[in-house]
Amino acid sequence: MNKFRSFAGAAVLSLAAFGTAHAQTYGPQDEGRRFNDGSRVLCEDVEVQRAASDPNRVAGTAAGAVIGGLVGNQIGSGSGRKLATVGGAVAGGAIGRNVQGNQQEARGDRVVEQRCRRIHN
Repeated sequence: MNKFRSFAGAAVLSLAAFGTAHAQTYGPQDEGRRFNDGSRVLCEDVEVQRAASDPNRVAGTAAGAVIGGLVGNQIGSGSGRKLATVGGAVAGGAIGRNVQGNQQEARGDRVVEQRCRRIHN
């Protein structure tokens, strides 16, 4: 029973300490700010997903690869046809991913936000 009380007491103390800790947030106005310990605030532009159902653009990549492979298969003959099919699938996948990304960006699914954090040198 004493072990349980010790554990419960430690848990309560850790929760109390956790509740009093405040996370520091930094914004663009803090960029370049330096601290006594040598750390500083760095802000970066990051692309963030907003309500996209396919953030990795798998659908666009897959559709482009299938279409590119079909088109590539119509070109050449013999072993050249195999190479054209593979090349078409790779190129089509890249194009499909790019097209889907452009559409998501146009709809506002991907936006650029500035995020700031404290870094230690």
